[in-house]
Amino acid sequence: MHLRKRWTELWQDERGSGALEFIVGGVILLVPIVYLIVTLGQIQAQALGVEQAARHVARGVGTAAGADAAESRADRVLDGIVAEYDIDPGAVSVELACVGAHTTCPEPGATIRVTVSSEVALPLVPPVLGLDELARVGVEASAVQKVSRYWSEP
Repeated sequence: MHLRKRWTELWQDERGSGALEFIVGGVILLVPIVYLIVTLGQIQAQALGVEQAARHVARGVGTAAGADAAESRADRVLDGIVAEYDIDPGAVSVELACVGAHTTCPEPGATIRVTVSSEVALPLVPPVLGLDELARVGVEASAVQKVSRYWSEP
């Protein structure tokens, strides 16, 4: 009887197990939370970069003096934002379209829509079986700008 009582006491004794539970539980909960925070931070940074690119490219094209100036401005702005926000230049696509009944784009008084899209690779995804290509999140932003009525072709 005395031996059974001793085993029961040892089994119910919880001294020293708090630290072990904290370490195991902390690792199990903390690693996914840290990964989620890092991933969301990268996606947010890319989304902000794409949004800035759309806005500034639209503004650069809309206030340019002509088509050549608009194209060079758009290229310079896009290159600067890609470098600043560390966006993969190969994953960026830019689409310029006129809104409304304008036949050529851009032209004086037209409203242009610039759409910039990119993809964000999720961190720590290995390039095994093409998983790194599958684990991507698309980000896209659009901006609308009225072209200057003083727009002119040389």
